[in-house]
Amino acid sequence: MAEVDFTKPVMKLAVLTSGGDSAGMNAVVRAVVKAGILKGCETYVVREGYEGLVRGNSDEAKPEKVAPHRDSSAYYGSFVHNLRFGDGELLRDGTSDHFAGRTLRGRYIVRVGWDDVRGWFAQGGTLIGTARSAAFRTIEGRLSAAQNLIKEGIDAIAVCGGDGSLTGADVFRAEWPKLVAELHKQGRITAEQVQRHGFLKIVGLVGSIDNDMSMTDMTIGAPTALHRICEAIDNIDSTAASHSRAFVVEVMGRNCGWLALMGSVSGGADYILLPERPPQTDSWEDEMCKLIHNHREAGKRKTIVIVAEGAHDANLKPIHADYVKDVLIDRLGLDTRVTTLGHTQRGGRPCAFDRILPTLQGVEAVDALLESTPETPSYMIGVHENKMTRIPLMEAVKMTHEVTEAIKVKDFDRAMALRGPEFREALEGFYATSVLEKEPRLPHHLRMRVAIIHIGAPAGGMNAATRTAVRYCVRQGHKPFAVHNGFPGLLDDNVHQLSWLGVDNWMTRGGSELGTNRKLPDVDLGGVAAKFQQYKFNALILVGGFEAFSALLILENARKHYPAFHIPMVHLPATISNNVPMTDYSLGSDTSLNALVDACDAIKQSASASRDRVFVVEVQGGKCGYLATMGALATGACIVYTPERGMSLDMLRSDVKYLKKRYSLDLKGKSEGRLVIRNEIASEVYSTEFITKMFKEEGGKLFDSRSASLGHTLQGGIPSPLDRARAVRLTLKCMAFIEHHHQLLLKQPGNLKKAPNESAAVITILGSGVKWVPVTEMVEHADTANRRGSEESWIGVVDLVEDLVARKPILEKEKIAV
Repeated sequence: MAEVDFTKPVMKLAVLTSGGDSAGMNAVVRAVVKAGILKGCETYVVREGYEGLVRGNSDEAKPEKVAPHRDSSAYYGSFVHNLRFGDGELLRDGTSDHFAGRTLRGRYIVRVGWDDVRGWFAQGGTLIGTARSAAFRTIEGRLSAAQNLIKEGIDAIAVCGGDGSLTGADVFRAEWPKLVAELHKQGRITAEQVQRHGFLKIVGLVGSIDNDMSMTDMTIGAPTALHRICEAIDNIDSTAASHSRAFVVEVMGRNCGWLALMGSVSGGADYILLPERPPQTDSWEDEMCKLIHNHREAGKRKTIVIVAEGAHDANLKPIHADYVKDVLIDRLGLDTRVTTLGHTQRGGRPCAFDRILPTLQGVEAVDALLESTPETPSYMIGVHENKMTRIPLMEAVKMTHEVTEAIKVKDFDRAMALRGPEFREALEGFYATSVLEKEPRLPHHLRMRVAIIHIGAPAGGMNAATRTAVRYCVRQGHKPFAVHNGFPGLLDDNVHQLSWLGVDNWMTRGGSELGTNRKLPDVDLGGVAAKFQQYKFNALILVGGFEAFSALLILENARKHYPAFHIPMVHLPATISNNVPMTDYSLGSDTSLNALVDACDAIKQSASASRDRVFVVEVQGGKCGYLATMGALATGACIVYTPERGMSLDMLRSDVKYLKKRYSLDLKGKSEGRLVIRNEIASEVYSTEFITKMFKEEGGKLFDSRSASLGHTLQGGIPSPLDRARAVRLTLKCMAFIEHHHQLLLKQPGNLKKAPNESAAVITILGSGVKWVPVTEMVEHADTANRRGSEESWIGVVDLVEDLVARKPILEKEKIAV
């Protein structure tokens, strides 16, 4: 990042959080503040949302009239001037007062520096406060808000909130010229201020646990809320099975059923009630009871029904959890309990995704503000698959309101369409994996014998993918076969048919129920072909990492010699390393990131408790640095070592220099812990032990050093909701793929079928779309020697990690004084 002149700010930028709180809001504030400073902006936070904007700073509470609040610097124009303004602790602990005399009383628009937001993204809620302001809805309130911004010289605002908060921001921007003119007319601002503040820049970031904003796949806080829901369902699930009970779980979401839907998909619920897709018949109770009765008749000991708080029937009559309970008791005689999760869904530490997503969006928001002109619309920063997007704010708000209107007029098909294809796919996936039908859907000649093999290292979501494939196969009439212990297991005839009920509990199980093996089919290619022929497999699903990609390539190349391989074959990427070429996402990587975040939060706490300490944390990942890099971004690590960049003596010398200067800038007497994350194969020479000892030696009196190796803890644990939900979605696409190609093969004349190259493919997420890539094409994009893709979309995040710890500004100054 180019050096900027901090004495002449390019923009004065404020960030506020409004409406309901959600996990990840603090990560947004942190990212906007840090990205703003790096771009040469002065940065402010607005306490208590729009209410704070209306109240502003009282004349009696000017910072210069209190004790000195900013650290002096001999180099006023350096980054150090923006390092700290002394109010970070007051914002974080909520006391408003400091023993040294500083105060936040009467101050709602507070300038903040780099260290004032340190460590914020590990905190739930919003540390700068939020409020629903009645005053801001009035013209008088917005006049006061405009005056307060002009008084502080602020010309840009980043707003994190729901659709109401973002609508308010756009209205504020549209009215701005009139507000400025009226303030000048009333003599509340000068002509010079009118000229300087003729244009207000606005950007919106959606903070909502409901995930109810259109034109973006995910809103900030929704992933963490889903974590809370799935944790509750997982706990309820075990006690329900123990007592053979039914549980009705009510979740939040108002007019949006996303939390209920994804909680049902990820938690393996039996029935769901949503506002967007209510039961289509007046006798929905009969439909629910029939479905649950079928499950119980098949031998299922537990029943979970998820009810969205805005659920209703086709006539818009509300459906409450207590009524559902009464139906289950009266009609099925089930011992039934109700659990209302309530505001527990909002709380707790943000999950990994709710740290990464807000950080990337916050950086994008600052860029959008800097590029904003009076002619450009107010943008909302969204995400589509793995790509950050800028969307005209009011277009997204308008479409969001259209969903509510469609529900009000009972146009549920339109409501579903407006929610987007992924919402519809998730609902279809729920029905496909939860409904036990009496008769298969497909005629006999279209039914297949499907082999499922796990290959490589275990990863969260493997079992969820297998469960989905089995449930779908049973519904369609296919026969799913588990091949245990990979290709060696196939050669040993360790194969058996899976059942609908037999995989019921697999959604929440980590690891691999089938067992994994790294051996490829060329261990005995002829034997593998013979087994395919023996078991009459019509399709193959490989779930795994780089080994699965390699296995699929071997099988496809062997088609010219072995007719048994002329069947549809798919690879569903599942590996914590996320090293499969041409895809941004593999099952298991999110689960592993959450395990890493949990461990690093505890380690960082330990590092800060006793004295200034650097922890060197070693993580898995093979020769792919994805886990280390995204883990560093999610935990705020100051240094990350990856195999892609390698390590050198000059790099280590620079790292030591950075740590020394960074610790020299810290407040005296306050311990600060920092993390260094190292991929296990970042270097064969500079080991974790070596780096730890070097930092300890060079740190001297400034800082100590310790190490921690997370090892195989990153492979285990309960799969994250994101990994479970994506396992369902991607597996169903895999099943549709093999059905399609199986039917094409059936149309070929004669007994010897010839499968085309595209029938052996890998399902990938590339940027903003899900794509099928023939395995033969993927070879061109694979770094086979290092077992990773030759081009990795996340590689630029390494630079972002360094930017967010101000590595360059600190190292570029030869003399730093505080």
